[in-house]
Amino acid sequence: MTQSRPTLAQLEQTDDFIGRHIGPAAADRQAMLESLNLSSLEELVERVVPRSILETRPLDLEEGRSEQQVLAELKTLAGRNKVYKSLIGMGYHGCHLPPVILRNVLENPGWYTAYTPYQPEISQGRLEALLNFQTMVMDLTGMELANASLLDEATAAAEAMGLCRRISRAKTDTFLVAADCHPQTLAVLGTRAEPMGIQVQVVAPEQLEGREAFGVLLQYPGSTGRLDPQLPERVARLRQQGVMVTVAADLLALTLLTPPGEFGADVVVGSTQRFGVPPGFGGPHAAYFATKEVHKRAVPGRLVGVTIDSEGRTAYRLALQTREQHIRREKATSNICTAQVLLAVIAGFYAAYHGPRGLTTIARRVHRLTAILAEGLKSLGHRVEPEHFFDTLTVATGERTEGILGSARDRGINLRRVDDTTVGISLDETVTRREILALWEAFAEGDIDLAVEELDARVADGLPVQLRRRSDFLTHPAFNRYHSETEMLRYLRRLMDRDIALDRAMIPLGSCTMKLNATTEMLPITWEGFAAIHPFVPPEQAQGYRELIRDLESWLAAITGFAAVSLQPNSGAQGEYAGLLVIRAYHRSRDEAHRNVCLIPSSAHGTNPASAQMAGMKVVVVKCDKAGNVDVADLRAQAEKHRDNLAALMVTYPSTHGVFEEAIREICEIVHANGGQIYMDGANLNALVGLCKPGQFGADVSHMNLHKTFCIPHGGGGPGVGPIGVAAHLAPFLPAHPFIGTDSGRIGPVAAAPWGSAGILAITWAYIRLMGRNGLPEASKTAILNANYIARRLEDHYPVLYTGPHGMVAHECIIDLRPIKERCGISVEDVAKRLIDYGFHAPTMSFPVAGTLMIEPTESESRQELDRFIEAMIAIRQEIRAVEEGRMDGEDNPLRNAPHTAASLAGEWRHPYSREQAVYPVARLRIDKYWPPVARADNVYGDRHLVCACPPMSEYQQA
Repeated sequence: MTQSRPTLAQLEQTDDFIGRHIGPAAADRQAMLESLNLSSLEELVERVVPRSILETRPLDLEEGRSEQQVLAELKTLAGRNKVYKSLIGMGYHGCHLPPVILRNVLENPGWYTAYTPYQPEISQGRLEALLNFQTMVMDLTGMELANASLLDEATAAAEAMGLCRRISRAKTDTFLVAADCHPQTLAVLGTRAEPMGIQVQVVAPEQLEGREAFGVLLQYPGSTGRLDPQLPERVARLRQQGVMVTVAADLLALTLLTPPGEFGADVVVGSTQRFGVPPGFGGPHAAYFATKEVHKRAVPGRLVGVTIDSEGRTAYRLALQTREQHIRREKATSNICTAQVLLAVIAGFYAAYHGPRGLTTIARRVHRLTAILAEGLKSLGHRVEPEHFFDTLTVATGERTEGILGSARDRGINLRRVDDTTVGISLDETVTRREILALWEAFAEGDIDLAVEELDARVADGLPVQLRRRSDFLTHPAFNRYHSETEMLRYLRRLMDRDIALDRAMIPLGSCTMKLNATTEMLPITWEGFAAIHPFVPPEQAQGYRELIRDLESWLAAITGFAAVSLQPNSGAQGEYAGLLVIRAYHRSRDEAHRNVCLIPSSAHGTNPASAQMAGMKVVVVKCDKAGNVDVADLRAQAEKHRDNLAALMVTYPSTHGVFEEAIREICEIVHANGGQIYMDGANLNALVGLCKPGQFGADVSHMNLHKTFCIPHGGGGPGVGPIGVAAHLAPFLPAHPFIGTDSGRIGPVAAAPWGSAGILAITWAYIRLMGRNGLPEASKTAILNANYIARRLEDHYPVLYTGPHGMVAHECIIDLRPIKERCGISVEDVAKRLIDYGFHAPTMSFPVAGTLMIEPTESESRQELDRFIEAMIAIRQEIRAVEEGRMDGEDNPLRNAPHTAASLAGEWRHPYSREQAVYPVARLRIDKYWPPVARADNVYGDRHLVCACPPMSEYQQA
């Protein structure tokens, strides 16, 4: 028989991205289905997803595109953004990211696909990089303690306000803000303060003293450039009044200016964006938060600390983990979950590459050009302020404001419109003499006769003598060794090799959805047309971004069934917070401001109760039944008990226990019947896309983790994006922003930039465009298949804790290790650390149930990788059985001593098991072995001896 010739249409489909994104091949999927006694993915879905919510209609999206087509479309969108030299300032600046860091960190999956470093032994590279970041912040700010980054400067300022309120002994709810703080920071502070009962008063800087307040926020330098020579004395007087002082400081300026820690600041916050991270239309950028050591247990976010491992060597870990939200819940000091780790890592490497001398040179050059620019403008007859400045000037332009702004734009330069009669100019490291000349021309009414060199010879600096820095900074070897590209390249490689990221192995974390972040999706984020756009450029310069954002809002609404979407929240926790504020605003619009009770199941993510508390709500816990579902009877009782004040129910779906709850429609109806709204935590959306829509089975609002379901990478603990979708009746209350309009009724901004971390939205745009209406549901089905395949293969070795009515799980499964602990003492931590010896990151430990592992394989893992993980888990179970049966020592065994380092093999071997069993428990490890750089980290030692900076290496050795 003659073989039929393929058609052109068939040949054109050979670039099948769906098949590249989904791990198991068709034959593998069929074999996996047969192991579950199923014939098709459709039959699997019918057994897992309740029929009452199952969506049979295709998604209202187009067919998937090829990678080449999507890249071409994104090139067109990027081309619709006009790349000007934006000298707008307000905390966003042009900068040069050294190519060695661009290529080997930002564009390197070894860095951007890693997970939050909760397992320190396989995160030593990232942890060292974050320790560098903390040290950089502490040195430049003069503070005793710094965290490992926050979401943006405005969020950091809001967190500082909260810290001051908790710590201050003042009998007032007033927080003072200097009027020359960045306007977006003022707006976010207003959003945060109101639910907490804090009164924000904006006051001229010279009028702050003598007022009753628990705290004050100062900008240093001010948003319009002002440096106050009397600032140290002003801060001292405020502190004498009992007012806690927060200073929002520019880190580059602090290479030349007295650090706030040296004149008594209690907290210092700011952005590290200009340390090599492009503006990206507003983010993502790593904010910093620094304070005094006495406040260490009130610091939001994460701290990296130094400890020792079980062999006595120095190791790094996340310190003070008892502050994590899943432990403190509604008592948490913050709901911060996602940080900006990848961007903090870049900023730290930027500082290491340039070193103290290089950073100072950059700062001096920026300041020198600013002083020359100011003198030239004065010679042209303009009134230039302030008298003392670092990189920012304000120019009185009178009726010529619009003309000057337009003249600058004609020369490819954006300036800030401060008001109708004033223009602002902020220089940065990308500015050259050419831009200085162009600016003089834009401000001149005729020809100019000015020379940069001539003015440079006679113009004094604009820094006040009283504020000039005299202390050293960045003295640690990490900031003084890697100035050549060769040394930096090897340093980056050395740190990367200490970690496990998705480029090395599966990361089977339940609830965290570690899936493929395709290279095609990642490419556009470093294109100039997306990366170089300031968030406050004129709208006509960001048409490509506006179109991309409109597409994403429309597509996410179609996928979830909601009426409207806001992309502003720049983390999942920010999405939770924004969603609850929207619900709160809705109740208030109906004269029901008294509705403040938030029902939360006991299994919820820890950020849920923390977010509710921050939104001014009272948390009431709802029980779960023995099957892990919401206890409907208890929910009904609690809803009826609080019906007069019920605001919302926060429910995760599928449940945190990894099951599609059959009663979800009934749950929603109970809450609605008692006057409440349904907030759905979208952490598990990866099981829903294309199969059912939250907006149609009862949810009123939900956040969507773009860094989980929609392929933005975790970046070692950030960036993230957590947009919210809302039903039609909540759409009028979505977040506003002062730079895109403040419609009446909307909640205030929850992020500094209008569209949050817009610089990475192209990743999700590309993913949805590549997968299309057929690929997205196929991904969800395969995620469910992979999870059930693992559950079935492991159920004879470990009990699977929760299943649905047909014995199936959703996209993740929980295996119970508590019986093992009771029989032989082997703990969930022992199993997690032993997995490192097999080359795996552990699944989620002890959440949502203590003593368990929650496993989520996602759709991107191949059957071969799933089998490798299953083989490891079965081999570990055999080792446990040997302990249970007395064939291995109960204390000195491969599990208790895991992970095993290469160094531990040298010298005398004192263990009753062999070296081979320690490091090569399965044969395939002889071919490809990951060697952990440290043995098990000592968490208790680390908390008792808190060190969160880079001390001299001699001190490490002594420890």
